[in-house]
Amino acid sequence: MALRPVMVNVKALDAAEVGRFWAVALGWSAYGAGESVYVGPAGGLVWPDPVVLGIDVVPVPEPKSATKNRVHLDLATTSAAHQEELIERLRALGATPADVGQGDVPWTVLADPEGNEFCVLEPREVYRDTGPIAAVVVDCADPRAMAGFWGEATDWTVHEVADDHASLRSAKGTGPYLEFLRTPDPKTVPDRLHLDLLPHPGDDKEAEVARLRTLGAADLDIGQGNVPWTCLIDPEGHEFCVLAH
Repeated sequence: MALRPVMVNVKALDAAEVGRFWAVALGWSAYGAGESVYVGPAGGLVWPDPVVLGIDVVPVPEPKSATKNRVHLDLATTSAAHQEELIERLRALGATPADVGQGDVPWTVLADPEGNEFCVLEPREVYRDTGPIAAVVVDCADPRAMAGFWGEATDWTVHEVADDHASLRSAKGTGPYLEFLRTPDPKTVPDRLHLDLLPHPGDDKEAEVARLRTLGAADLDIGQGNVPWTCLIDPEGHEFCVLAH
């Protein structure tokens, strides 16, 4: 038993605008699904996608706080020219430079139209086959412990574990990485981005949720009411959802 990460949930005041931004930024398409906007590869909606993590942009009434998100996306590039072109294209779409204390680094930190930080990475061999999203990056206090929890929670494989960094990826060796970076700042506000997980066909959702609780997850009440998904937090308080088939 293990859950599949299937998409990154992004909260937005204007889901349509933010959905359009990420669709163009990634070279994907935006698909309307009620009030939310799902962003995935072009060519027709496939969900869950067998390779990529889609982006589900969900409307909320609250704007992003001034606090840096503790979950962000890293975008992959294939060359220095590609990195420069992508940054210019994103700026034209409404992205703005963001200072998160990164200093002089080879990657560029930007924010989407509602202030969600993300990075455009310099070319790195490790991300050459991830697709446009290189990694979903999570700030945390203990990357080793987080890799332990998420490695047990999901069907992804732990690739690297150190005191300051840990990474996981689909056992198929496809799609983006899930990375944990050690940071000194505590979590103070709800995450603007979070992962949504889905049971495999035939697996029991409630049994999976119970298993997650034994691993250290806890229930989360955000006023969601009677919905088919279950809201939880991981051992460091990052929100995530377990979806129903």
